[in-house]
Amino acid sequence: MNRILAFCTALPRIILAGTGFSWARFAALSLAISLAGCGLLPEQVDESKTWSANKLYGMAKENLAEGNFAKAIELFEKLEARFPYGPFAQQAQLEMAYAYYKDNEPISSIAASERFIKLHPNHPNVDYAYYLKGLANFIEDQGLLANLGDQDMSERDPRAAKEAFEAFRELTVRFPDSKYTADAQARMKYLVNALALHEVHVARHYFKRGAFVAAANRGKYVLEHYQQAPAMEEALAIMAQSYAKLGLDTPRDDALKVLKLNFPNSPFLTGQTTKSKSTAWWKFW
Repeated sequence: MNRILAFCTALPRIILAGTGFSWARFAALSLAISLAGCGLLPEQVDESKTWSANKLYGMAKENLAEGNFAKAIELFEKLEARFPYGPFAQQAQLEMAYAYYKDNEPISSIAASERFIKLHPNHPNVDYAYYLKGLANFIEDQGLLANLGDQDMSERDPRAAKEAFEAFRELTVRFPDSKYTADAQARMKYLVNALALHEVHVARHYFKRGAFVAAANRGKYVLEHYQQAPAMEEALAIMAQSYAKLGLDTPRDDALKVLKLNFPNSPFLTGQTTKSKSTAWWKFW
């Protein structure tokens, strides 16, 4: 191989020797020959070109099991392209979504899952496609509940959490007996609190900047949409303090009544340190 490359490199010089060609013309001819590959270098052979659908699928699964996700995806793509109507094509589409998920490419995994759902809405394994779509969105949002004391949650985009929740919700509604439903429901509980916490931290952001109407409205949103979330306690506290700042005694008292009824031992009622690591930013009278 090295001798061939050396010959290709030297060939223009041999051709031009004694011809009077300029170096500029020599360089141009060298480039042309190089781009043409000199016609002597062997072409890269696709060893899978003659494989059957069964072998392509088997090798893709083998690579997937061994953690060679990029190679598995490549083989699944070839399988679908060469045998689009064969018995393995649909399964390859679903396996690709999983391979992308394992390869930490959530956007590609989501796209592959949605494509499978659109093309095969009645497939016996379509519940798994919904589950994968939820998981892929879920891993984009894994840090939503982490490091709350050091993170400004108002700057986070809850889109991934919302889309994960919707995918899991559709799975549980459409396929209540699916083997993936129990895990989906557990993740939905996590996501509900994550989304509620996002709203609470946005409310806190507004309160600190004196936007008391916006802070109260964010707290109210939590009460209306995430009633089972633990973050509702803090949402009620923000509402009460915001209304107090606005001089609205009746809605302030209503928020306090609901807080006392549902969280009688809440530190927010006494001005004690909050459940988070930071000191309470509100103090009740």
